[in-house]
Amino acid sequence: MHRNRADHPPTRPGRLIGAGATIAALALAGSALGAAPAYAAEPDFGPNVTIFDDTWTADQISAALMAASTEEEFSLDRHQFFFKPGTYGSAAGQNNPATATGIVNSELGYYQAVAGLGASPEDVRINGAIHVEPVRACEANPWDCQQPGSLTRFWRSMSNLTFNPIQRAIGADANRPFPSGTADAHQLRFAVSQAAPLRRINIEGKLTLMGRVGEYASGGYLANSKVSGEVLSGSQQQWFTRNSSVGTWNGGVWNMVFSGVSGAPATDFAQPVGNGLGNKTNVAQTPINREAPFLYLDGSDYKVFVPKAKQSTSGVDWSTSAASGQSIPIGDFFIAHEGATAAQLNAALAAGKHLLITPGVYYLDAPLDVDRAGTVVLGLGYASLVPTAGNAAIEVGDVAGVKIAGLTVDAGEVLSDVLVKVGPDGASTSDPADPTTLSDVFIRVGGPWAGKATTSIEVNSPDTLLDHIWAWRADHGEGVGWTSNVGDHGVVVNGDDVTALGLFVEHYQKNQVIWNGERGRTIFFQSEIPYDAPTQGAYKDGNRLGYAAYRVGDHVRHHLAQGLGVYSFFDNQYNQSQDIFVESGVQVPQRPGVRVESAVSVKLNGTGGIKHIVNDQGDAAQGAGGGVSKFLAVYESATDPNAQNLQVTVPEGAPGEFVWSIDGTNDIVDLGTAVENGDHFAAAGTINPVRVTDTRRGATPWSVSAQVGDFDSPGGSFGGKYLGWAPKIVEAGGGAVAGAAVQSGFVSGNGLAHSSALGSAPAGHERGSAKLGADLDLRIPVSATDGTYRATLTITGLG
Repeated sequence: MHRNRADHPPTRPGRLIGAGATIAALALAGSALGAAPAYAAEPDFGPNVTIFDDTWTADQISAALMAASTEEEFSLDRHQFFFKPGTYGSAAGQNNPATATGIVNSELGYYQAVAGLGASPEDVRINGAIHVEPVRACEANPWDCQQPGSLTRFWRSMSNLTFNPIQRAIGADANRPFPSGTADAHQLRFAVSQAAPLRRINIEGKLTLMGRVGEYASGGYLANSKVSGEVLSGSQQQWFTRNSSVGTWNGGVWNMVFSGVSGAPATDFAQPVGNGLGNKTNVAQTPINREAPFLYLDGSDYKVFVPKAKQSTSGVDWSTSAASGQSIPIGDFFIAHEGATAAQLNAALAAGKHLLITPGVYYLDAPLDVDRAGTVVLGLGYASLVPTAGNAAIEVGDVAGVKIAGLTVDAGEVLSDVLVKVGPDGASTSDPADPTTLSDVFIRVGGPWAGKATTSIEVNSPDTLLDHIWAWRADHGEGVGWTSNVGDHGVVVNGDDVTALGLFVEHYQKNQVIWNGERGRTIFFQSEIPYDAPTQGAYKDGNRLGYAAYRVGDHVRHHLAQGLGVYSFFDNQYNQSQDIFVESGVQVPQRPGVRVESAVSVKLNGTGGIKHIVNDQGDAAQGAGGGVSKFLAVYESATDPNAQNLQVTVPEGAPGEFVWSIDGTNDIVDLGTAVENGDHFAAAGTINPVRVTDTRRGATPWSVSAQVGDFDSPGGSFGGKYLGWAPKIVEAGGGAVAGAAVQSGFVSGNGLAHSSALGSAPAGHERGSAKLGADLDLRIPVSATDGTYRATLTITGLG
């Protein structure tokens, strides 16, 4: 995020039919402060993990947390703090934080993660607050300095905790004339921007997401959490809340998105609200989600709980039952400590181990090869991976069900083609019920040093789930410049049926996101295009001004994106006050099936701006000054400008013609009711035959091929790739030969979602007529919603 902003206001079985045609001194488990209780032998989590239990006083806990909260923004130290089940701190003074005693009270700093070790957030109760405060630039009168505020409050997190909020200023802040850390009774402040998630948090009171006097903040993420009282987002420019419960919600500037959230405000995006336009988008149910894996105690045994993926969900889910996920014993994990090499980590993976990567910076001369389905790679305390030889940090094989969570990847100083690669090129293996999932995976290109990577995350595996991603080409820190920290793209999606929930991608030098896969879906996107483009000529996509931040491939037929914010700040310290523009923040194919909802363009400051919001629609965010915002409620095309309706008349008896037609009828081909067959539903049928007649004198070769679209019903859809066939010659003649059989994509490949030959004849074939047919084989995942589905099989003849 940038550090200079313009002013903002504070504020199952289915019926299926086919259609024809470092602070080591704080690692105190077993320290002189008290003997550990009778837990099983503690695993060796290394010097950067601290585990609190009932031998610690509230003051000792606060001191340990506060000592770790002072890391610099680009420090190489990492810290994880855990609370064993129990109650910490006193609730006696909860109604007056200024005089409360015995509370846990600390700020939360860079690279500091705090989590409970209970099976439920309610197993660890904190009377007090672990809070995040803005940067102070004006000591005597903070109202005079709304920035930087929280614009750079990154890389910190809390999870699996219950708070009875009792917060007051601490340390140097407590001695200020107007302390930032002072809060209302029963209120917790978490004034952050990117890469600072709250997960499985239970707040018995209020939560504020901005500084005490409304200092700027630039977005965050809240998931699987409860807040009984008000959430005050105020000056937050954007925020994503998923599968949670809130009492009330108040505030926000441009792009506030809710998915599966009880108590969330209704959608009012782009609607008149007060003196402005609404900024809220409410998606009633999250189409698919999987909560992040986490370490917990089952009695005295450490385990990692891996939640199952679920479809069409809302509200919280804190269960650790077998029905809700899998508990993996800590013995099944290789516990990596700082200094571990790529060879050591890959040897553990090859031996069938999962990885638990403890806090630290890991320098890798080869990628982590995750080639076993279901592997879990879990980072603690913002563990960071750094490729050193132009390699990737992680490469996932053509397998399903991999879970990667809690990791930061820093591009190395040698250019990498890609940093995280999910599936090899052309990957086809997937499991919609157990998608490969990336949760809280954060990328940096530059900042600690001049990192270089062409693409940060590349997704080739179908059905992948991205759950809270921040890919960031640094705009400040070390090694920052147009020719220094180079990076073209933050996220490139090539796989089909990929879902992104909370996608933050910023400052890359070309398209921030490229989405080539079919049936992709994004709920919440936030992007700043680069500040440092030196000229318009250096920042131009062919003849198009600039690069769209969110780019859907021209060939894509189905895509849905909801809650998108694209911001410009062409900083004149880089471009000598030249006006630099972006044609549109979002660029998608203009065809039915591609839809964008709730998109906003903002000129934050600087020169130039964004001329359109989506394609050629939406007003320009440009002009003098900053804070210019333009809103577009919906973009959807009713027609495809690249499609043509074809008609041809062949006169009867015309000599030397090549013609084909569906023989007899073009009615619905009914595949009947699908039958459950283990891990899929199966249905079969036969297409209406296609008659081909070729009486041309030159005996030119011909072919007839077909391709199927998605199967749709009022309640859902699934991809055409699940349809396969076995072509055959129903009636021989004219040298016709049948095309090759194509397997259902459930077995392998892409099925009939790709054009496949029904039949053909070579050059020099005899003149005559043939009838072509095919037996259909439809195999559908058992996760498909019940209903009657239809699809269109488009037949094409070439001769």
